[in-house]
Amino acid sequence: MVEFDGFGPEKIIEVYHPKSGMHGYLVIDSTALGPGKGGIRMTPSVNMNEVAKLARAMTWKNALAELPFGGAKAGIIADSKKLSPEHKKEIIIAFSDALRPVCPDLYVAAPDMYFAEEEVRVFVETNGSMKAATGKPKDMGGLPHELGSTGFGVFHSTLVAAEHMGLEIKGATFAVEGFGNVGEFAAKFLTERGAKLVGVSDSKGCLYNEDGINYAKLDEIKKNTGSVVNYPGKVLPNKDIIKLDVDILIPAAIPNLIIAGDVDDVKAGLIVEGSNIPMDAQTETLLHRKNIMVVPDFVANAGGVISSYVEYTNGTEKEMFKLVEEKISRNTKLILESSSKEKTPRDAAMEIAMERVLKECRICKIDYEMFPI
Repeated sequence: MVEFDGFGPEKIIEVYHPKSGMHGYLVIDSTALGPGKGGIRMTPSVNMNEVAKLARAMTWKNALAELPFGGAKAGIIADSKKLSPEHKKEIIIAFSDALRPVCPDLYVAAPDMYFAEEEVRVFVETNGSMKAATGKPKDMGGLPHELGSTGFGVFHSTLVAAEHMGLEIKGATFAVEGFGNVGEFAAKFLTERGAKLVGVSDSKGCLYNEDGINYAKLDEIKKNTGSVVNYPGKVLPNKDIIKLDVDILIPAAIPNLIIAGDVDDVKAGLIVEGSNIPMDAQTETLLHRKNIMVVPDFVANAGGVISSYVEYTNGTEKEMFKLVEEKISRNTKLILESSSKEKTPRDAAMEIAMERVLKECRICKIDYEMFPI
């Protein structure tokens, strides 16, 4: 059941196309700051409630990043691994056709799970407007995710957080959960700055090497063998990445990696959330009480949506990296300075994001007294 409040959702659209079998959802959570912005995921299990929760997360992420976007998300119920290329294209065309009345005026799409740049190409070509989505292929003016914008933002968030807590980044030890688009680039930039990578994990396991892991060699091994565990070192279960004795831990893959029962096993003094929802707010509070600093996901990993904004305005790669660094650094510093012993960084970030939406909320006419901040 989708929950409604004074912020939204403003629109929930369920669409179906009998001929192709396309069945999907769009939730536009808020347009207070601009058209709803959020990706399209294509999975067999996606449902309206999941899409609504993700749309609300995008409202806060875009607000905190000070972008002229609201929050939205879309989902298509389909197993892309079992679809022929022709059938997959037919489904995307049908979905794009169905959303044309609201896209791009009220909704701007983007890539998400099993919906990459070639799927975005079909969506945009069907819609007829280049503003219909970001994450387009380079030949359509897109800024591809391979540039590492999200990982670059996580890197800068880590630098600011480390400085805030008096941790010298050069020589600091760190571990990264996941060596995909986010974790790979976070590891690259941090090692270039002098931090010491000692742990990394993927679906095959957790690699630990207390002497340090060479990023270039690790990247080559991952590409050639398919897993980080083939790098020299000790191989542990995946979950043990959170137990490593490091200064910094960067979750950058699966949700709910750390649960409340894991709190006593965490040894890192700083956790920067590169993935979405690597733990719930309650677990963050428990870590905060242990004096472990946690930079929340919608602060640290906003590099991707900032990159999307630069693409949306026809900006360049250079402009994208500059804006990601500026916004992530400024907002990380802001939320950490606004947090306290009683207030977690997430609480501080939510207050700031809510205030920004409330000030511009012309549609819902929210009374400030309804949401004390």
